[in-house]
Amino acid sequence: MEPAGVCSEAEVGAKEDGREVWTSACGLLSPMVGGDAFERWFKAAKLGPVADGVATVEVPNEIHQVWIETNYLDELKSVLGEVCDHLVQVRIEVVEPTEDVPTDAAADPAEAAKPSDWFPETRASDVPLVFDKRLKRAGLNPSFAFDAFVVGANSQFAHAACEAVAEGRGGAFNPLFIHGGPGLGKTHLMQAVGQEWLKRVEGAKVVYLTCEKFINEFIEAVRKGDLSRFRHKYRTAELMLIDDVQFLGGKDRSQEEFFHTFNTLMDGHCQVILTSDRPASEIKQLEPRLVSRFECGLTVELQQPAFETRLAILHKKVEEWGVRVDDGILRLLAERLKSNVRRLEGGLMRVGTYASLAGEQVTVEKVEHLLRDLFREENVRQVTIDSIQRMVAEHYDIRLADMTSRRRPASIAGPRQVAMYLSRTLTKSSLIEIGEAFGGRDHGTVIHAVRKVTSLIDSDSELRDRIDRIQSELRR
Repeated sequence: MEPAGVCSEAEVGAKEDGREVWTSACGLLSPMVGGDAFERWFKAAKLGPVADGVATVEVPNEIHQVWIETNYLDELKSVLGEVCDHLVQVRIEVVEPTEDVPTDAAADPAEAAKPSDWFPETRASDVPLVFDKRLKRAGLNPSFAFDAFVVGANSQFAHAACEAVAEGRGGAFNPLFIHGGPGLGKTHLMQAVGQEWLKRVEGAKVVYLTCEKFINEFIEAVRKGDLSRFRHKYRTAELMLIDDVQFLGGKDRSQEEFFHTFNTLMDGHCQVILTSDRPASEIKQLEPRLVSRFECGLTVELQQPAFETRLAILHKKVEEWGVRVDDGILRLLAERLKSNVRRLEGGLMRVGTYASLAGEQVTVEKVEHLLRDLFREENVRQVTIDSIQRMVAEHYDIRLADMTSRRRPASIAGPRQVAMYLSRTLTKSSLIEIGEAFGGRDHGTVIHAVRKVTSLIDSDSELRDRIDRIQSELRR
């Protein structure tokens, strides 16, 4: 028997059950985030569907969504994980508040005898509600629409390709593979295509899911011996949207199932859109046959937005959220927060919320204080193992593939050891993670590389200068 307030693998469907689970979660969350923060950001929230390891928390507007995602997502996942078994992911979704029917509404028989009040004929005003239900069934976020996406030089090609697919003009763009760093709008564009497709094609089956969800459902289907149902669910779609396919790397059985699912979708003329944080050819431990299929359509890249685009994004968000922030402050944010759109919006959310709650004009000094952690992280550019491998390969004029190959000539082994050394000193990755990124080498190989390069730096001024130049370029 499960303790009261704990949801099982089954979907939380009954409203009372959902309220009980949410009450239990809130009891844990309130002391964790503080009473004031809980009242401000979670009092109007409620628990939506819980299914397939994903819990949906419904909030009344986008301000609540962005603020919770930016500041309290880990805490929320932690408490929901305690009251919901097998929780994998928490999703924050904007749901317009609706007034509940009073519990005594049916007390008057005359009132209860008005079926038209409860089951009215479909009216024009009902269309948005019907469409929202279709979006929810497809797994799409209503906020991710084309008109909410600010197009810049960094995203113009990707945006045009997505619009063509959404309008049915992208027959040659199948699959459409969108890659770029986190927070640049890959999911937004992909889901915007899904929304337009649902508007254009009546009754179309559109499916959006993360690659992680695909893998988890496949594992569960294997465990339960229910692969036929799993395959039917995903192989009958007309538009298939799969996020973060880089997580397929190294998962052999999931890659096999994905390969056959992908082929079935393509043979059935289903439009497929995939996103990844890197090009298909650079996804480590991804089978060559999947790489070739991912690359057989159109590949587009999202890059970091320029200053003008960042400023346009901030102006649009100020208008959407109804916050008051001086143009000078917006320009400061656009100048200082360069890495991705998500961080830019998070910075604006902090400033706008402070201005609203404090009821005073926000100064540059106050912004520096409010966003000191974000500014500090922007000053120290986020260096990754991938970026190190690219930069070292470029400096030593070798192929990027040599970083993960088993070839050992000195012209390759030396630069590879330099890249391992930099990965150890400039990132927070473990020895095992670094070894895995360099072609599955063990941690002892990484330790040897770090020690050797450390020793050489003391005696080889040319090597020391080269490493300094690489480090400087990585942080630029």
